[in-house]
Amino acid sequence: MSNQIFVLDTNHKPLTPCTAGMARSLLKAGRADVFRQFPFTIILKKEVTATPEPIEIKIDTGSKTTGLALVQKEEAIFGAELSHRGQAIKNNLESRRSLRRGRRNRKTRYRQARFLNRTRPKGWLAPTLEHRVLTIMTWVRKFIKLAPIGSIVSELVRFDLQQIENPEISGIEYQQGELQGYEVREYLLEKWDRKCAYCGAENVPLQVEHIHPKSKGGSNRISNLALACEPCNTKKGVQSITDFLAKKPEVLKKVVTQTKRSLKDAAAVNSTRWALLNALKTNGLPVGTGSEGFQTGDIVKAIVTTGKKIGEYVGRVAVRSTGSFNISASTLIQGISHKYCKTIHRKDGYSYGF
Repeated sequence: MSNQIFVLDTNHKPLTPCTAGMARSLLKAGRADVFRQFPFTIILKKEVTATPEPIEIKIDTGSKTTGLALVQKEEAIFGAELSHRGQAIKNNLESRRSLRRGRRNRKTRYRQARFLNRTRPKGWLAPTLEHRVLTIMTWVRKFIKLAPIGSIVSELVRFDLQQIENPEISGIEYQQGELQGYEVREYLLEKWDRKCAYCGAENVPLQVEHIHPKSKGGSNRISNLALACEPCNTKKGVQSITDFLAKKPEVLKKVVTQTKRSLKDAAAVNSTRWALLNALKTNGLPVGTGSEGFQTGDIVKAIVTTGKKIGEYVGRVAVRSTGSFNISASTLIQGISHKYCKTIHRKDGYSYGF
């Protein structure tokens, strides 16, 4: 896909984007001027009364980056990737907090705590999450001014955080959690065999240690905690685990296998999905939602046009990583490629006759 050039008429009315070659010709002939450099936009020297073909904005939200695409007649004419500054904002806020606390402890008189007087408004989001919504909205409004946008489609996905950690979780396990029946320190002592996670020292005082340092974005999740003797804890400091154990690859591998991947990115998407959707609706354009991929249990319709299994099938799908699915219709149909399938109903815990 090559990004096309945005075009405005002399009254700043958005027109259908054109190719780079067409834009060069208009500029060379003196029929247009450069309106802005990023994204590159030209403005014509005449008024255009014709109504341009509407364009759809498609948004693929993510924690660190968000994909934006402009689609016209099922063809992508412009695409961009928006990088978010969530971690940078978090670091700045923590730095500001430490400076304020230090100044108050040094120079100010005692005053009553004010945290109980502060209430958060309905729909409040943390600054790192609000930044994601506002940044996406800023670019959506820019595209509305530069192209004849007719509708918006945003991915509305929700991640099951517990299932990410444990794919086999079910039933009452959702309510129990990883620390069922444990205190945190007791759990860590059992998890790390009552030894220092880094040197294996036994029968010495052990300290709770953050594997990924908090100063570098590490969380207080139980999966990011380990036990370390005082010398190892002091020596590691704020180093990353890969740097600290660079000369001990076997120990590094053992520690890494004991940890679990961070859920921060999935939680960020879950927290902002409705806020973003509601914000997009304020633009006054039709807003649709969608999510990608198939899940086992979805009801799909497959229209197979080639091969031995030509036909139309409707039923529940069993997803396979190979992309070749099984569909439970009147009979079990095996080996249907995902490219023939279209979701007609997401799984909701009910059985239907069809």
